[in-house]
Amino acid sequence: MQKGIEDSNSRLKAIIDNAVDGIITIDTKGTIESANPATCRLFGYMQEEMIGQNIKMLMPEPDRSNHDQYIENYQNTGIGKIIGKGREVIGKRKDNSTFPFLLSISVVELSERRIFTGIIHDISELQEVKDALKKEMELNELKSRFVTMASHEFRTPLSAILSSVSLISKYNDPKDDEKRIKHINRIKSSVANLTGILNDFLSLSKLDEGKVLNTPVEFDSAELAREIVEEISPILKTNQVLLYHHYGENSIVTLDKNIIKTICLNLLSNAIKYSSEGKEIEFIVSIHPDYIDLAIKDNGIGIPEADKQHLFNRFFRAQNAGNIEGTGLGLNIVKRYTDLLNGKISFLSELNKGTSFTVTIPYHNN
Repeated sequence: MQKGIEDSNSRLKAIIDNAVDGIITIDTKGTIESANPATCRLFGYMQEEMIGQNIKMLMPEPDRSNHDQYIENYQNTGIGKIIGKGREVIGKRKDNSTFPFLLSISVVELSERRIFTGIIHDISELQEVKDALKKEMELNELKSRFVTMASHEFRTPLSAILSSVSLISKYNDPKDDEKRIKHINRIKSSVANLTGILNDFLSLSKLDEGKVLNTPVEFDSAELAREIVEEISPILKTNQVLLYHHYGENSIVTLDKNIIKTICLNLLSNAIKYSSEGKEIEFIVSIHPDYIDLAIKDNGIGIPEADKQHLFNRFFRAQNAGNIEGTGLGLNIVKRYTDLLNGKISFLSELNKGTSFTVTIPYHNN
């Protein structure tokens, strides 16, 4: 009889020890009484580190703080939210990382006391598959929206280029110089618009693929700002004025020069686009001991109050953008580049009076 019991116990122990899923038992106070090897592997603890400890050590917040109350409620009412049911929960490993698993809890009534048994099934790989599928769906949506947007946004500048080229060929008389210049500028503007659209999608693609790295180099911020002003000036509308100011004794900084340039060009392009002819636009670079401020202020159409919360969303365009050309990607890209540099972006805007963006980038953020 005794040998039979010993054999039965040995078989049970072997089954538990070799189970793929984690098996853990706790008493009514939440103290861990047993944990099989699979449980130890999942949570990264040695068995002796777990036995005698409260089960809360395996939980992140808020479950960690609420667990004692869960047990007390069950003890008092006999009703448990997950007793006898399977539920997806988050576990906390010894290294503080977290992972998802399916937890099934059952109550075991022993002769003199009650214990709780938990079966833990790791679903990390399943979650990775879910995340991959979600990303693929988002990518498919992005491709679909790109095709829709591109067919619209590319058509307008391409039509303008085609018509202007056709008209220029008819202006052979010297007195038609003004008309030729007008159409040449129209072609330049359309080409710049197409280039901007393609650059937006190239930047977005690189960001999504994790190919954009923060690579700080030492450079002269005043020199870069003048380069940016020179590069953006050709797309200014008639009588628009771009005012540039540089503040700070030292203009030498160590940051990712290309990302800083892209941020400024995107914000300045928007300021020009959403401001009418004859308006002033300010570009201000302020050097501080630990950070740099990049400010772009316009006197344009402003942002409706209801749209402000969505401003940095991909493909979002404000209600009052109307027929103004744009992909709805510029500010999303600026925000993501700013985050990459551990910076912050803020804005103030009043409808029909203008908008100011300020990007703050700390130094030594590589």
